[in-house]
Formats: sequence, C-alpha cells, structure tokens
Amino acid sequence: MPTIELAGKTYEVDEDGFLQELDKWSPEFAQALAPQEGIEGELTEEHWKVINYLRDYYKEYGIAPMIRKLCKDTGFNLKKIYELFPSGPAKGACKLAGLAKPTGCV
Repeated sequence: MPTIELAGKTYEVDEDGFLQELDKWSPEFAQALAPQEGIEGELTEEHWKVINYLRDYYKEYGIAPMIRKLCKDTGFNLKKIYELFPSGPAKGACKLAGLAKPTGCV
C-alpha cells in the first residue's frame, strides 16, 4: 500500500492518493494536502464548509454525496466548488475530507 508523508506524519493511501485509514484524518491533514490539490494558502471557511459537509454525510450514509446534493446543501454552485477545489469535488474535496475514493458521481 502506498504512503504519503504530510506535516511529519505518514498516511496509507490508495493508488489515487485517497486516505485508507479514515480515522487518521485531521484538519492538519487536510491543510497539508491542500497544495497538492491546487489550493494555495490556508483553507478558508468556505473550504471547511464543504469538507465538514462531506465528512458528516459520509459518517451518516457511508458514501460521498452526489454533486447535486453537495451543491444544494452547501449553497455553492458547481462553478464555486471548482473554484474552491480546482481538482474537483470528487478528487480534491473528498481527498481533503479524508474520504475513501468515491464510486459514483460526486
């Protein structure tokens, strides 16, 4: 299993870089991974709104939400999601939220 090192800690990831031990996630993990997903500087309140929504949804349902649900529930349109997460909602946002690789259309 591949690993990555962020902020002095080592994490197991899959071949696409998604965290494999979801309980190892922390806000520091998300911030350290952000530059690799095209996000410069500190994560903003808007980033955290999406990340926390994804984590809460995943905890409740065991999957990532569909993109339409993400947009509706956060109040951000798809363009805004891509502004916040240049690599996209599935790749970027879900990775930063520490979720497993989405199987559907996030």
